[in-house]
Amino acid sequence: MEAIISPSTLKGTILAPASKSSMQRACAAALISRKKTYILNPGHSNDDQVAQSVLKALNCKLETGKNLLIVDSTENSLTNNSIGSPLTVQCGESGLGIRMFAPLLALSSRKIHIQGSGSLLSRPMDFFDEILPVLEVRISSNKGKLPISIEGPLVPKNIEIDGSLSSQFLTGLLFAYSASGAENVSINVKNLKSAPYIDLTLKVLEEFGLALPENKNYQEFRFGKQNPDLKKTNPIQYTVEADWSGSAFLLVAGAIAGNIEVEGLDPQSTQADKKILKALHDAGADLKISNQSIRIQTSELEAFQFDATDCPDLFPPLVALASYCSGNSLIRGVTRLAHKESNRGLTLQEEFGKLGVKIELSDDLMIVHGGLGVDGGQVHSRHDHRIAMACAVAALKVKAGSEVRIEDAEAINKSYPDFYEHLKLLGAGIRDQQIKTLY
Repeated sequence: MEAIISPSTLKGTILAPASKSSMQRACAAALISRKKTYILNPGHSNDDQVAQSVLKALNCKLETGKNLLIVDSTENSLTNNSIGSPLTVQCGESGLGIRMFAPLLALSSRKIHIQGSGSLLSRPMDFFDEILPVLEVRISSNKGKLPISIEGPLVPKNIEIDGSLSSQFLTGLLFAYSASGAENVSINVKNLKSAPYIDLTLKVLEEFGLALPENKNYQEFRFGKQNPDLKKTNPIQYTVEADWSGSAFLLVAGAIAGNIEVEGLDPQSTQADKKILKALHDAGADLKISNQSIRIQTSELEAFQFDATDCPDLFPPLVALASYCSGNSLIRGVTRLAHKESNRGLTLQEEFGKLGVKIELSDDLMIVHGGLGVDGGQVHSRHDHRIAMACAVAALKVKAGSEVRIEDAEAINKSYPDFYEHLKLLGAGIRDQQIKTLY
């Protein structure tokens, strides 16, 4: 699938997409709540669908309505924990899906086979080989990668984990400990990255009335004696947050090519990627922030410095932004990019290089040489949703008479399937008759 993006001027108002980070966590919380849950503003990305498929595999009943997903987990086969025939669960390409649901699936006494597809098959899962046996879970893997098979039940214990690869492993353990009735045990964490995502996990646990650990400076999460009075009565209602990760691309698009307003974003959100506002401010973008709305328009942009260690998903939109900033922008946190859908540091360097943008990589630092203009050309998403979106945003102000053609453009479906449609609604020139099949 190929999308062709022409230079465009954007104008108008768009509603921010639903956060897959919030949506997937809501699905996990709905599963272990053993209640009926009404999820408002549900997402429909590929990763969101993976989370729903896991719930269905565990015998949860799902109903959809207008801007609504109803999950009935009262009779689910996980928390009832009955021994049955082996079960197969598919996590697609969802990194959060496998890392969050694997510890939850390990609560069951059944043997469960966990599969994935695409880039997820090459992403390291050694963490489970090391930690789950300590929690009395039998596991076999493909040399630290998918597919894996597990057989519980998981027994919460005092453990120490390394949080440097991804905070998503910790999210999975926090959900599993909460669901298991863990008492007087701690998860100690060293080198935690992306702490704001743990804030989101804890917020979801709290909103669902589930057991919540004491957070001791992100170094220890201690589950004390559980209080049954904290449990919320049936039913539960949860509204999925608007997504700062996907909206970062819209905001950068407005900064370089338009005058737009993005509605639905909460400036008080715990999502790590709301830090895009700091980068835009430091770059001199014309921003007006109000409650649930961000207005942004083109202005003279200057080189900026930014530490993306705790928000590595911002690298792609930051590179698109830096391409149009005068001078050299410095972005830290490159080591967080090796195990994404692609090796994003190298991928950004190579694909933006095809558009005439020079990017240097030096240890943990990325240097983007901006202000020289962006050329048209042919790029490839590398099956990475954020690379596809970054290239599309950069294409909005390429040199006159040029255009950018993006191969494997449908990669956006992983997180933001409406992305091209939203850009078109704002006035972007996107053509390719086949692109309609993306939605």
